[in-house]
Amino acid sequence: MAAFPFSATSKPSKSATHSTFISSFIAGSNHIGRHSRLFLISTSGSVSGRARRKLCVKNVAATDQKQEPKDVATREDSASISSIIKYHAEFTPCFSMESFGLPKAFYATAESVRDMLIINWNTTYEYCEKLNVKQAYYLSMEYLQGRALLNAIGNLELSGSYAEALEKLGHNLEDVARQEPDAALGNGGLGRLASCFLDSLATQNYPAWGYGLRYKYGLFKQHITKDGQEEVAENWLEMGNPWEIPRNDVTYPVKFYGEVISGPDGKKQWVGGDNVTAVAYDVPIPGYKTKTTINLRLWSTKVAPAEFDLHAFNTGDHAKAYAAIKNAEKICYILYPGDETMEGKSLRLKQQYTLCSASLQDIITRFERRSGDPVNWEKFPEKVAVQMNDTHPTLCIPELIRILVDVKGLSWKEAWNVTRRTVAYTNHTVLPEALEKWSLNLIQELLPRHVEIIKMIDEELIHTIVAEYGTEDLDLLLQKVKEMRILDNIELPDSVLEMLPKSEESSVVDHIESVSDNETKGTDEGDQSQVLDTEKKNEVTFEPDPELPKMVRMANLCIAGGHAVNGVAEIHSEIVKNEVFNDFYKLWPEKFQNKTNGVTPRRWIRFCNPDLSRLITKCIGTEEWVKNTEMLVNLQKFADNEDFQSEWREVKMRNKIKVASFLKEKTGYLVNPNAMFDVQVKRIHEYKRQLMNIMGIIYRYKKMKEMSPKEREARFVPRVCIFGGKAFATYVQAKRIVKFITDVGAIVNRDQEIGDLLKVVFVPDYNVSVAEVLIPGSELSQHISTAGMEASGTSNMKFAMNGCIQIGTLDGANVEIREEVGEENFFLFGARAEEISGLRKQRSEGKVQAL
Repeated sequence: MAAFPFSATSKPSKSATHSTFISSFIAGSNHIGRHSRLFLISTSGSVSGRARRKLCVKNVAATDQKQEPKDVATREDSASISSIIKYHAEFTPCFSMESFGLPKAFYATAESVRDMLIINWNTTYEYCEKLNVKQAYYLSMEYLQGRALLNAIGNLELSGSYAEALEKLGHNLEDVARQEPDAALGNGGLGRLASCFLDSLATQNYPAWGYGLRYKYGLFKQHITKDGQEEVAENWLEMGNPWEIPRNDVTYPVKFYGEVISGPDGKKQWVGGDNVTAVAYDVPIPGYKTKTTINLRLWSTKVAPAEFDLHAFNTGDHAKAYAAIKNAEKICYILYPGDETMEGKSLRLKQQYTLCSASLQDIITRFERRSGDPVNWEKFPEKVAVQMNDTHPTLCIPELIRILVDVKGLSWKEAWNVTRRTVAYTNHTVLPEALEKWSLNLIQELLPRHVEIIKMIDEELIHTIVAEYGTEDLDLLLQKVKEMRILDNIELPDSVLEMLPKSEESSVVDHIESVSDNETKGTDEGDQSQVLDTEKKNEVTFEPDPELPKMVRMANLCIAGGHAVNGVAEIHSEIVKNEVFNDFYKLWPEKFQNKTNGVTPRRWIRFCNPDLSRLITKCIGTEEWVKNTEMLVNLQKFADNEDFQSEWREVKMRNKIKVASFLKEKTGYLVNPNAMFDVQVKRIHEYKRQLMNIMGIIYRYKKMKEMSPKEREARFVPRVCIFGGKAFATYVQAKRIVKFITDVGAIVNRDQEIGDLLKVVFVPDYNVSVAEVLIPGSELSQHISTAGMEASGTSNMKFAMNGCIQIGTLDGANVEIREEVGEENFFLFGARAEEISGLRKQRSEGKVQAL
């Protein structure tokens, strides 16, 4: 996969933060560069006193012709920017013309930045089209982007110019930036990882797009009341989104329900049912110090105006009149709608299929346009890499096959081969109960053609299992088939049953010990008949259990249908290989790899912690560390420098003062910035153990109360314990934890006897913008999930990058962080992953040691 030649002076960093995930898009595809090598050549020049770049591309095997795009979005002076902002305030208004307040200033400023991004985006897109390079497509149900304004102008190196321009217009840049709502497109680490990937892909000049859904109301906005967490709809689109570009001409049909019939030529046709239309909204993603600007394409859903039943409306049946419109629009209302009901499950499945179907139709359309006639589908994996972020986009596999077979006319063998070389899967969980499964009956109802295709993939997989293990030991074969097949509790295909031995000697008894000759001797005829009947009843026939539901195991489908499977931390990838998917690892060891998560240092140091960034740059002597984080090792030689230590403490204190001010604004609590800030901010879940943390705080509070004021002062360091995170709306226990934390805070924070020695604060509606305030001012962060249950985590990296000491288990990326920072700089807590099962067994047997 070639990188764009838009950055003339920098080469791709070796930093794990940027580069380690790239190969997950292209691993297993050795077709790149088979016929030609792409050399990216750049020279520098000067035009009108400004530094400009002259770019050219040389394809050695094909031609010596050079292509020189225009250099765009050069540095603007503050006067020009001020004029552009005023233009947008007047001619692209979302507000009345009477005033130029902060909300209007934000929209006009954002639209002026978007103009530059569109120019760069178009140039990037044209390069993609001309070079026809292999392109990565990242499919994710979540993108937790945060605010875009400061990130965009920072990447464009225009922060100073925009600050000056807005000052001339009577506003402060930071005040304007705070008017931007966080894009409500994600919830946790899954979405933040996806957004960091896009930033790094653009910064590293890789041709890539992201695909997601445009949620109107997001997950929810969290309010904290006396009753705990309350959820209300997000309003991030209420005033419009200045960053998005509606593409009303980019639409694709997405079908649900209907039936499958065979045409006159024997080809399958999916007919009838309901059709919705997916409409594209593009969000430009700029790289840092490069002209490369890639795309995040979000899908919204609608139906044609003809679906509005005008007759029903005029006769007073308003609900019937717009039923079809609402059924289509609600697909993109909410991120992760509650799935306790069948309606909720159906809506979630519709969301996942909409993402997969619309995105693949778009990808295929682009491939066909770039390929010209005739299209060689064998080259599809050489030009397209589809990365599935968790199992939510699993339906990409049967959908790609459906399009290739039913629409493009490929054979099953050809389509299956193309699909397996195109698709790859990132696993994000090692919890068996969290591995996504769908009811076969529900998929059959919504997507009947896809069930046929999934059954064919399942049959292919079972044949592979039989070939691997043989039919001599049917007990072993039964075990492997049950554990590995895609369809759970479904009868075996006829082609597989025909491969199994039919003789009586080969019959197998499932879960029943065979009766020995000695046990049958001396029995009367009736007893012998009963034994034979028992054996006959318990012979393994591979029949489904009517008491259990028929399910589709999405992770198994991902592994069987793709060319690569990656975990997101070293320990997580080992658990994936050795425990969760061990049978698949033994079958296809070449598919499994590790890609430890990373976060972008642009947003998480450079822009959210500018004081620390300036100190780092001053010591290292260059800003190149922002793209190559390995250069941060040069700070080690300043560790004992008193001046450096003093400046470091000053930076931390300024950030803590900002945190204290923020907490007062959001919660009303006053905290002392001289206290230690102890932070645990992440999704509320039992395995993340916020409950254990607050229980520890209660214990500390109890001990304080038992002491005299003098003893307390001597024994305890003043501490502010900060929590943040959302509990899923239907996760009752997690919501109880939120209420428990807030109740403890209400008691502790009013205790004048304890005073500043201990405060407990729950920050409502935790999101990226809140994290950008809290993380730079934190001194101790808690990452204490039960070992072996956290896939990776990304907040641990953000805290570490901002000079925060961590207490954590040997779980997820904690393991690698501890190796990097040194064991002496990491507070290790709790049991190791390999000890957990033994401890659970001891607890179940009542062998719990008292502390």
